[in-house]
Amino acid sequence: MSSLAGNEFEVSTDPGRLDLDAVAGFLRNSYWAANRPRDVIERSIRHSRCFGLYENTTGRQVGFARAVTDFATFVWLCDVVIHEAYRRRGLGKRLLDCVFADHELARIRRWILATRDAHELYARYCFAPFAHPERWLERVNDGAGSSGSS
Repeated sequence: MSSLAGNEFEVSTDPGRLDLDAVAGFLRNSYWAANRPRDVIERSIRHSRCFGLYENTTGRQVGFARAVTDFATFVWLCDVVIHEAYRRRGLGKRLLDCVFADHELARIRRWILATRDAHELYARYCFAPFAHPERWLERVNDGAGSSGSS
């Protein structure tokens, strides 16, 4: 657990602390997961390293990030989101600082993510377009029922 912004906020990886209703709401308001079914959200959380951002005075969850990983060689960072009322305060950066400093993930070499509009933010954390995009392939299973899972 890490305290942020003058102890007003903290980040936790405790899965029992996650507010699934809040996370589902964050994702419902995102461009990438607006149609993701609740059961898919819950299953994805169970099988990922998740980070909740909480307001200390209220305990309210105001942010979320998810790392899909084997804990050895690879991390896919996804579902990074801050509640609309808490944006533009630097909390996304602070949440990411905690993700990248996490003792379970910090030594993993390869990280990937997908974004439509936050390239500049992620460049601060050394993300760049694939050096060899011709080596990467994608398989989309349209019938899997995980609408909005990218």
